[in-house]
Amino acid sequence: MARKNEYERHYREGRGVCGEPFPELAAFFDAYGRSEADVLDLGCGQGRDALLAARRGHHVVGVDLSETGVAQMLEDASAEGLDVEGVVADIAEWEPADTFDVVILDRVLHLLSDDAERERVLERSCTQTRPSGHVLVADTPKQQEMLRAFFESKRPNWEVTLRQKGFVFARRVPPESN
Repeated sequence: MARKNEYERHYREGRGVCGEPFPELAAFFDAYGRSEADVLDLGCGQGRDALLAARRGHHVVGVDLSETGVAQMLEDASAEGLDVEGVVADIAEWEPADTFDVVILDRVLHLLSDDAERERVLERSCTQTRPSGHVLVADTPKQQEMLRAFFESKRPNWEVTLRQKGFVFARRVPPESN
């Protein structure tokens, strides 16, 4: 059973509820050396990060509980001619059919019920990330230690590329580099 989406009401009140993309995420995509990558934005809301990635030429799948948020993201993507798909689903239950070059979890993990559920979502995100792919997490500083431990202790085939207050970015090490 899907959990209640606390943001649905806010999204109905207007666009841009969560503000602009974080500079750290924008910097990642500005420096990212690939074009036309497949990006998964889990907890996409109104699509601030999905639209950011799509504006840089990537194909994006955005997943969120909010029908309003996903619809607004798709309207904005369509108006700009961007390659964005939307899925209305609970990220704790949704199973992607594909793998991705980049997975974004922006300010969504703290909304999950507990660390076990957060770890399951992170594990699935890692499983769905291609070799040399990235998982980009922006969340509350309270989640920092759990995120650090997840990538550094439990995922030997991952390297943390950015760790600062509120952010952990990690890259899946290709098999030949292990």
